[in-house]
Amino acid sequence: MSEHDFSRLSHIDETGAAKMVDVGGKDVSARVALAAGLVCLNEAAYAAVAAGTAHKGDVLGVARLAGIMAAKRVDSLIPLTHQLLLDYVAIDFSLDDREKTVAITAEVATRGKTGAEMEALTAVSVTALTIYDMCKAVDKAITIDNIRLLKKAGGKSGLYQRPE
Repeated sequence: MSEHDFSRLSHIDETGAAKMVDVGGKDVSARVALAAGLVCLNEAAYAAVAAGTAHKGDVLGVARLAGIMAAKRVDSLIPLTHQLLLDYVAIDFSLDDREKTVAITAEVATRGKTGAEMEALTAVSVTALTIYDMCKAVDKAITIDNIRLLKKAGGKSGLYQRPE
């Protein structure tokens, strides 16, 4: 893409100015997005999360709720996104005792004129940040890693599946 070729960026007009995409003419369709991320903890923080004994309470329960709430508010957080009526948001966790990590996945479904990728990615991000917040007294070196879109389906562009 040349220095002034903005034609492939949907949120940029021909002059390079930011714009909101007009979805008025698009058809409503079922759309699903799946995103993932990883939280890396020290031994003490991981043990508290895994056992449900963290000082601030049920880390994964609170983080799940925070992620769901975040998915519902993306239009307030990220400029130029559209407000979506979400049909479904699910946050799941996979704990790895050997690596001391919490893998997060977020699945978001809607019927609308635009996709739910930002909602899924935001859900993972806020879920991870909530784990950090609830564990930072025990582990200041927590890392949040590899937040990414795994899959999206629906709409004009169809299916995207992240290569392994």
